[in-house]
Amino acid sequence: MITDLPNLLTLSRIVAIPVLVALVAMNRPEASAAACLLFIAAAVTDWFDGHLARSRKLQSDLGRMLDPIADKLLVGASLMTLAGLGGLSQFGALWPAIVILCREILVSGLREYLAGTRASLPVTRLAKWKTGFQMTAIGFLLAGDSTGVLLHMPWLPVTLMGSLMLWIAAVLTLITGWDYLMAGLRHVERPAGASNGRSVG
Repeated sequence: MITDLPNLLTLSRIVAIPVLVALVAMNRPEASAAACLLFIAAAVTDWFDGHLARSRKLQSDLGRMLDPIADKLLVGASLMTLAGLGGLSQFGALWPAIVILCREILVSGLREYLAGTRASLPVTRLAKWKTGFQMTAIGFLLAGDSTGVLLHMPWLPVTLMGSLMLWIAAVLTLITGWDYLMAGLRHVERPAGASNGRSVG
């Protein structure tokens, strides 16, 4: 049901998006710090809702549909807002952001196709590392150097650290994206009706 706690946590990530965008648009140190904290809280719900659904046996088709949508909306909105307001203008951070967004579209398309074949794409260990670097990088970039000043640590290169982690996430994105593409193509090339009875991974 939509009112189950895991689904409410998932929906909270979608609800947080306009608030996050508004905070970034204020372009003030306090607002940037708040945007970072809000993003971290939203990212934590991504782990927490899955854990609750499994532990309380509340897994549902609705949750499986909403979870990746909420994740991609949160990441996509954050990166696009940063790009539009100049938050990715340093250290070439715009380019890994483009790579990450393109990969998300690719994987979404593959999952949509494979849903019709009753196959699925695996969430690999490397993909989890990619997500970790990606979420941490976005959090740092949302905070920006102004947050370091706000915390009386003007020497802390917040934007540089975020940009470097975003580049690492982009490299991992290319690797995992290629793996997912190859896994998807194996199902495309499989003759109709030929199935080994298990999902990918």
